[in-house]
Amino acid sequence: MSSTEAPYRVVVNDEEQHALWPAAAPLPAGWRAEGFTGTEEECAAHVDRVWPDIRPLSLRRRLAEQTGGDAR
Repeated sequence: MSSTEAPYRVVVNDEEQHALWPAAAPLPAGWRAEGFTGTEEECAAHVDRVWPDIRPLSLRRRLAEQTGGDAR
């Protein structure tokens, strides 16, 4: 990260939705730090790796119940 780039962190909500948030800013209500911090580009790449199914957790659970599958 260059000295002029502000760091970001990856945040997650209760629906397991991911977002990028400025590392120096307070977290918005309902979100928690996921543990990854870096440049905006690094954080976006991390989210791409760890969040392959962007459907909200509640939807994944409902569909899994209907099909007998796994909500992960």
